[in-house]
Amino acid sequence: MAFWRSLVAFSAVLLLLIHGSHCFYLPGVAPQDFQKGDSLQVKVNKLTSTKTQLPYSYYSLPYCAPSKIQDSAENLGEVLRGDRIENSLYVFKMREPQMCNILCNLKLDAKTAKEFKEKISDEYRVNMILDNLPLVFPLKRTDQDSTAYQLGFLVGLKGQYSGSKEEKYFIHNHLAFTVKYHKDMLTESARIVGFEVTPFSVKHEYEGKFDVKTTRLTTCDPHAKHTVVNSNSPQEVEEGKEIIFTYDVEFQESDVKWASRWDAYLLMNDDQIHWFSIVNSLMIVLFLSGMVAMIMLRTLYRDIAKYNELETQEEAQEETGWKLVHGDVFRPPNNSDLLCVYVGTGVQFFGMILVTMIFAVLGFLSPSNRGGLMTAMLLLWVFMGIFAGYSSTRLYKMFKGSEWKKVALRTATMFPAVVSTIFFVLNALIWGQKSSGAVPFGTMFALIFLWFGISVPLVFVGSYVGFKKPAIENPVKTNKIPRQIPEQAWYMNPVFSVLIGGILPFGAVFIELFFILTSIWLNQFYYIFGFLFLVFIILIVTCAEITIVLCYFQLCSEDYLWWWRSYLTSGSSALYLFLYATFYFFTKLEITKLVSAIFYFGYMLIASYAFFVVTGTIGFYACFWFTRLIYSSVKID
Repeated sequence: MAFWRSLVAFSAVLLLLIHGSHCFYLPGVAPQDFQKGDSLQVKVNKLTSTKTQLPYSYYSLPYCAPSKIQDSAENLGEVLRGDRIENSLYVFKMREPQMCNILCNLKLDAKTAKEFKEKISDEYRVNMILDNLPLVFPLKRTDQDSTAYQLGFLVGLKGQYSGSKEEKYFIHNHLAFTVKYHKDMLTESARIVGFEVTPFSVKHEYEGKFDVKTTRLTTCDPHAKHTVVNSNSPQEVEEGKEIIFTYDVEFQESDVKWASRWDAYLLMNDDQIHWFSIVNSLMIVLFLSGMVAMIMLRTLYRDIAKYNELETQEEAQEETGWKLVHGDVFRPPNNSDLLCVYVGTGVQFFGMILVTMIFAVLGFLSPSNRGGLMTAMLLLWVFMGIFAGYSSTRLYKMFKGSEWKKVALRTATMFPAVVSTIFFVLNALIWGQKSSGAVPFGTMFALIFLWFGISVPLVFVGSYVGFKKPAIENPVKTNKIPRQIPEQAWYMNPVFSVLIGGILPFGAVFIELFFILTSIWLNQFYYIFGFLFLVFIILIVTCAEITIVLCYFQLCSEDYLWWWRSYLTSGSSALYLFLYATFYFFTKLEITKLVSAIFYFGYMLIASYAFFVVTGTIGFYACFWFTRLIYSSVKID
């Protein structure tokens, strides 16, 4: 326990250091006070589309750019997410409204017109950041008196002129920003609590020769207090057209305090669905718990009492049931070293998920700390390698294995090798699309260092400690000659029982899974970690109980090959997860590009594989505990 506590503390400190902490505030959460007239620098982030899932840097389109583009410091999680945060020409003065500021003009040639049209067609959104708050586009809900927010704004729109059927492309070239602030009455300083935009498409007009500093627009003139209020005369995207980019800034005082400024972004209007998810999952747990209680308290108690009352060998031979396989139940399975590797990998993932959840529930991984969640998961996975090595070799030694170094090496490399292969293939495809989602070589090197420089040595350290421990003693002796397994009923067929076993664990999480997939693939915030933690606990209980129930039925039918089946029973829920991801792809997403589809299914395959090792390991340990418990409770002659 002391080691666990020190590891969690070390990980927390490392997470704080990796982003650069300020005083005692969490990274990215330190408030900043602004006086009237202070400069506000707007940063631009990636262009995103739910239709392609391929992010691009803001300046991949020929937007107005400063003379020197500077990248903001990005953590590992941000790079893997495809974030590219850069400076821009949008500079405000705190609490000083601006009207119709001209950024620049752009004369479209065939290449730039084609680039804008492609991004408009694929419904790309522009993302910006001010004081660590993402830019949002407010949408009034028609069904209820509240406002929903969409991240960023569309590059442009497709449409037709009235009386024409020809489809045209129009760009959003005028942005009306609203900066909301909360003022301190004592110091007159203010903190930014909101950053909103309303985009317009305006065909700007002017007289004479264009000059950014001197030109006065007739369509938008601050001197005449004439501003843009609609897109009735939109700016078309076509070769030879001139686009003038402009913006307004309005400042609004708000009652929202700085500590609550993210509440609007994270407003959960569907909490009833989440509670329904919890209730649905709890019903499954109660049903399974009832079955387990019946088995443990009634059937098992009766069986153990009966077995212990038998006096003669002849009486014992006449009995049927799980006691008859006591001489074979702890016989090492086929491919026992591979099972040890999978169990070790599952322990590693379980530890990573558990500690990440605890950090998230405590508020360490707030959305203001972009990339923090992914960075935390990567680092925790690396450090949990020590538990992977320990658990795999402990099991391996129980199976009378001696080559622990081979098992340690496979534990350290097998799962990451499979994931890395899929990841490199997907990354190569994304590179081919020139997307900012492609991981740079520097980041690749950092990931390889985390794997081989930290994770692999820790797995070996854990394996060494685990192998030096005394072997786990089985409660009963194993016969030299394996017992013949009688013919099984159709419903005890391994494939059938394994597939049945995965349904309930998946059923316990599938509603919450919808919200997780939506946050990942539809670019929405997910911050209901309290619900997620409850669902995770329910998943653990469900996996354990369904495996124990099916394991008991299997042993009662005198089939003692439970080792692999216990792992696969709950692990098969990953198959249903992948099938649900396929259903989600065809019903909720509008992906049309082949590369984007491969990207989606590649990452969902990785997620399903990880889900398999986690749920499989939970089921295995539950069944391992159960068999040791029941066979240690009976007298064996």
